Amino acid sequence: MKILLVDDDPRLRDLVRLALERAGWQVVTAADGQEALLHASREVPDFIVLDIGLPELDGFEVCRRIRQRSEVPILFLTARDDEVDCVLGLELGADDYVTKPFSPRALVARIKAITKRSQPTQKPAALTHGTLSLDPQAHRCQIAGQEVALTAREQGILHLLLQDPVRIRSRAELIATIWGASSPVSDRTLDSHLRNLRAKLEQAGGGDLIETVHAVGIRLRTLI
Repeated sequence: MKILLVDDDPRLRDLVRLALERAGWQVVTAADGQEALLHASREVPDFIVLDIGLPELDGFEVCRRIRQRSEVPILFLTARDDEVDCVLGLELGADDYVTKPFSPRALVARIKAITKRSQPTQKPAALTHGTLSLDPQAHRCQIAGQEVALTAREQGILHLLLQDPVRIRSRAELIATIWGASSPVSDRTLDSHLRNLRAKLEQAGGGDLIETVHAVGIRLRTLI
């Protein structure tokens, strides 16, 4: 797997690069946003580790531009304590974030977890619900034939809901299934991904497809 690592701190960049290479991955590094966009286009990485606090072109803008043409998994690195910044990153299409300082081993584990969920080892069957169809293996979602580009997290949420559309999934179940039972992911993180998923489905003609059942959980509405 090829990873693009973007951070303007040379010492941290070297430390993380060594940890990723020891994990068996090929690493391409960038020190700023423009260099990151160049490598993302030329190198076509399988995963991007992206610092938010980059000079001139910050990580948010880099993520926004990459998401215009690619659904490659993106993990943010952030030194900011404000959860609003982290939620903004998720709303822009990032799959997760790690707050500095962090241990390289923990970062490697997080990357492995995201990669495992975005590339399932067993081929799941394509699922349909009205005019909505999802082929997890091909990472392809459509509504009435119109393509809907989803991140790995968004696909995971939709895949779980599609397995039994009338069943109400609790927030705890969604978080445990998509991020892992021991994940510290908060409800606000889940809400960000749900908000993005809702907007994409609605824009493709799916209407208000995801229904929130107050104090219970989430399920799918019936598509006509």
